[in-house]
Amino acid sequence: MTTPPPMPPSLWAATAPPAPATTPFAGGARTGVAVIGGGFTGLSAALHLAEAGVPVTLLEQAEIGWGASGRNNGQVIPTLSRLDPDEIVAAVAPEHGGRDKGEELVGLIRDSAALTFDLIRRHGIEAEAVQNGWIQPAHRESRLRLSEKRAEQWGRRGAPVRLYSRAEMAALTGTDHWFGGWGNATGGRINPLGLARGLAAAAMRAGAVIHTASPAAGIEKGADGWRVVTPRGVLTADRVIVATHAYTGDVWPGLKRTIVPVRSYQMATSVLSDNIRKTILPEGHALSDTRGDLYFYRFDANGRLVTGGGLILPFGWDSRIRARIAERVRRVFPQIGEVRFDYVWWGYVAGTADRMPHLYELAPGVLSWTGCNGRGVALAVALGRELAKASSGTPYRDIAAPVETRLRTIPGHAFRALGIAWNQAKFRRMDDRD
Repeated sequence: MTTPPPMPPSLWAATAPPAPATTPFAGGARTGVAVIGGGFTGLSAALHLAEAGVPVTLLEQAEIGWGASGRNNGQVIPTLSRLDPDEIVAAVAPEHGGRDKGEELVGLIRDSAALTFDLIRRHGIEAEAVQNGWIQPAHRESRLRLSEKRAEQWGRRGAPVRLYSRAEMAALTGTDHWFGGWGNATGGRINPLGLARGLAAAAMRAGAVIHTASPAAGIEKGADGWRVVTPRGVLTADRVIVATHAYTGDVWPGLKRTIVPVRSYQMATSVLSDNIRKTILPEGHALSDTRGDLYFYRFDANGRLVTGGGLILPFGWDSRIRARIAERVRRVFPQIGEVRFDYVWWGYVAGTADRMPHLYELAPGVLSWTGCNGRGVALAVALGRELAKASSGTPYRDIAAPVETRLRTIPGHAFRALGIAWNQAKFRRMDDRD
């Protein structure tokens, strides 16, 4: 990893509680498990390892939550973005001994939001946490079939889901833009940087050691264990968790070619008046609809509507995304009137070719995962717990996700920018069709 570039300031950086005090790694040290990456996955893994009494040291190249974990919309969603439970099970079954392992992964995803909010409550994390549910409205009447399928499949597996009529969805959202939809009561919203910083503080209280401004340049096998090389020293560990995800560099050969980093633009309006605020998402839900070019909305604790979107090409991104999303907000919530954004920022999310998450054993004792595909908050926290289990002696067969040894690299990865642009254009075309 190299020194990270500057990033546009976010709403979350302006409103989250401060991070716990940390220092760069220097010299030499030994630990039980070395965790590379200070986002949700790495911090969850460090917390669960420390609580289990396993010595753990985390290295973060910049600051806690600097990457996607501190820059997303903050919706806590217990689903994958484009695959439903039956499809997840079917994708896992052929290579992992039948349907059971796929159902375990589905169960992990189903419970991931509940796990996240339980951690917040248990550790007293200040993250503007609101667990009022997540809803997915149907943007065309034909998409109600998708809502019905998702509610049926998740409900069959015990998730607290329900379908909403058009009138019910209008009451929940404050607009008649959508045609109904479905939702899950365990979802909600957070200040994501607040969650990252709170997880770091909780991990440190439990005994984890965290170093920021400490990029990992590489991982080597030594006679005394795995050696994580940094600019100022070497950390030696029995096991390693690589939790760099969308910000993966060359720390492990081939890992970055398993994902495509995609810019996700986020923005927050000025604080809305109480009268207008009460007419939009009046029960405090987090919302993301059925479009491929997603419409998504939630409020922060101060009454700002937090939304965002994507661009086919990134040039002139600030003015273009402001204009594009302002027009969208006016169309969906006309009661707002003039739309002003106080904050506009972006971060990378990581996509995989098959839209599935993949947990890898890179070498004996070295684990990683990729593939949030836009659903990274709850999923990353939950997989951090599973990686901690696997790194503290739990057999892989008892981990609630299949562990793979072959990296699923993406063909034509060097041309990923063209693929991103193509997919974004394709989503927009598909959104206008039944």
